[in-house]
Amino acid sequence: MANQKILVIDDSKVIRTRVREMLPSGNIEVLEAKDGLEGLNLIRQEHPNLIMLDFLLPKMSGWEVFQHIQSTSELQTIPLVLMSGRKEEVTEKIQEPFEYFAFVEKPFEKKQLVDAIKEAMGKAKKPRPEMQSSAAAASTATASPSSASSSEIEELNAKVAKMQAEIDGLKKQLTQIMTFIKQKLK
Repeated sequence: MANQKILVIDDSKVIRTRVREMLPSGNIEVLEAKDGLEGLNLIRQEHPNLIMLDFLLPKMSGWEVFQHIQSTSELQTIPLVLMSGRKEEVTEKIQEPFEYFAFVEKPFEKKQLVDAIKEAMGKAKKPRPEMQSSAAAASTATASPSSASSSEIEELNAKVAKMQAEIDGLKKQLTQIMTFIKQKLK
């Protein structure tokens, strides 16, 4: 029985296989998901010790999976390595330096992968100030009605920002699909 579960969420079978081959042998079970929705379901079911997440995925984007992980306190402690061949798409949504996860740019070599995993393990242990400040905001919100309305406005602004990010992601996916179709028609 494997002691460690590593979940690799990537739509490319080549990348999933490459990661599996690069990981050290031993008591490791490598779980694979080919899209964001399947990956999120495996995170909930299997409770992996490490998540390797592609940023551009079908069905549910890596960005959406990332947001879910970051908004769920029990998932925030799982070391996370974001993977992408287009770092600019990641930094467009998440500003550097990446504080709570590691990033590895595709294509990568074994040393880069191992270094990213070590970095992610260290970063996952960092305390999250948002959790403390949101708890403080919640206690303030219950103390006075005016604080409640400002916190509600902040929540709505966060939802709007999330929706805009999702729209941006869908636009990019549509552009990629159109590019792919145009290439196939040539």
